[in-house]
Amino acid sequence: MKFEQQTIAIIGAAGAIGSALARRIKAEGGRPLLLGRSLERLATLATALEAPVEIVEAADFEALESVVKRHAPINGIVNCAGSILLKSAHTTNSTEWNQLIETNLTTAFSAIRAGVKSFPATGGSIVLVSSAAARIGLANHEAIAAAKAGVIGLTLSAAATYAPRDIRVNCVAPGLVDTPLATKITSNEVSLKASVAMHPLGRIGKPEDVASAIVWLLDPQNSWVTGQVLGVDGGLGTLRPR
Repeated sequence: MKFEQQTIAIIGAAGAIGSALARRIKAEGGRPLLLGRSLERLATLATALEAPVEIVEAADFEALESVVKRHAPINGIVNCAGSILLKSAHTTNSTEWNQLIETNLTTAFSAIRAGVKSFPATGGSIVLVSSAAARIGLANHEAIAAAKAGVIGLTLSAAATYAPRDIRVNCVAPGLVDTPLATKITSNEVSLKASVAMHPLGRIGKPEDVASAIVWLLDPQNSWVTGQVLGVDGGLGTLRPR
């Protein structure tokens, strides 16, 4: 099994992608450490997987570091915390901007800090979540594109910094995924149809699509992969359908 006797911390484990990932880690013999802000949202998953739960604000550097250290050594950490804001720059207020940066970028930075301080001497793996919107220009995505582009830059720099310690840092860049965060888009027939048409493979993503890619990046068998941005986007980030 890929993750036998390994602990993988998952920030945002209550979300659609985080919970799908936790199930995959458990199925592959690993021990998912479920991290989130709401015990109510995590309780059912924790019971089903017989997995430990910690309630923490991931953007709080010291709080996340303390929580992860209690379970050290860990072998991997994944930041699935995120949000979506589809607004033009001039209609985005400072509160929305600050909240979005905290949720998407600050948590990613915090995850790296906590992970590198809790890995064994043999190294570990960090996976962050960016977005296809950080790699192409999409209208009304200014704030989220900026935050997720920051995640890509963070991934590359951290991968270079920690490679001598055999710590791998990678990220996935999904297209539109059918999660509760995307309900405003997926619940509207017109916007959903337009979104599907933007993805060359003709469908939006499922949480399991992204979880599978994260599992691949975490897998010790892929230990020569670091500093990579893996598009899990149905071709959105690189292709143009006819």
